[in-house]
Amino acid sequence: MKKLINDPNQVVRESIEGLTLAYPQYVRQVEGLQAVVRRDAPVRNKVAVLTGGGSGHEPMFAGFVGRGLADGSVAGNIFTSPPPAPIVGTAKAIHGGAGVLFLYGNYSGDTLNFDMAAEMLDADGIQVNTVRITDDVASAPTDQQAERRGIAGDFFVIKAAGARAEQGAALSEVTAAAEEANQNTRTMGIALSSCIIPASGRPIFDISEQDMELGMGLHGEPGIQRGPMRPADEVARQIVEAILADMPMGRGTEVAVMVNGMGATPLAELFIIFRAASRILSAAGISIVRSYVGNFATSLEMAGCSVTLMRLTSRLKPLLLAPGESPALVQV
Repeated sequence: MKKLINDPNQVVRESIEGLTLAYPQYVRQVEGLQAVVRRDAPVRNKVAVLTGGGSGHEPMFAGFVGRGLADGSVAGNIFTSPPPAPIVGTAKAIHGGAGVLFLYGNYSGDTLNFDMAAEMLDADGIQVNTVRITDDVASAPTDQQAERRGIAGDFFVIKAAGARAEQGAALSEVTAAAEEANQNTRTMGIALSSCIIPASGRPIFDISEQDMELGMGLHGEPGIQRGPMRPADEVARQIVEAILADMPMGRGTEVAVMVNGMGATPLAELFIIFRAASRILSAAGISIVRSYVGNFATSLEMAGCSVTLMRLTSRLKPLLLAPGESPALVQV
């Protein structure tokens, strides 16, 4: 294992400190916590959007804290949910008096700890709503969407909720925007190689140099199919067609598209995947309003990518296009 780290047990703490030192114009660290908040938090009378989860997926989640996005992010250790206490502390650091919306991927550890934190905050008189993100098409059948994992589509839900909160909407309205974004967002990915957790120094799964796995999760959760490597155009077609089968869209539909790297995939390859995806969507009469290509939700140094489509309703489109400023996204 070769990694540019000091102590394997201090990777998250030192990474967060480095993030806040690099981008003080957007974020600051919450004292004593593995958490960041927007520089001007708390914003008075604005709904506070709190996200978070296990580390190792950078720039998700802390990279999307800032104006027009999340107000705060709390980090667990690598691939591990943050405990309730720092969630509570971060929520209090961003609460401006209008309530807090919890946004996070649908994983059992996150659900348990964020729910406990919500109960603790309620006891302190702070209203909390929760939206669990469920965009991973491969993780459960269409009729069991509530059981699905949240992966790269987290970004679009954070973007929609953050923009709505920035407009001064009430907690119920910000929650509704997040729910609508989640319902209209689908992701599927492929893995080409494993990643290595710093504390263990070992790959989390084995895959041959000749194979790829369709639908593998960000923590190495099994996918739906393992087979020989295919050309990029074929991979893109398999992914996009699976998404469209799960979320049918007629001609004239507008979408946002993300091609997300898992951490070790060159941008050149991600652009080749986007090239193929855009051609497939164009042939189906689906228009791309905004595209995002790069690393948004990674799995340390895993090779592979995912494709996310968000169907843009009349309410979601202006929220997607609204300005946002954070370490990992500057959109004007």
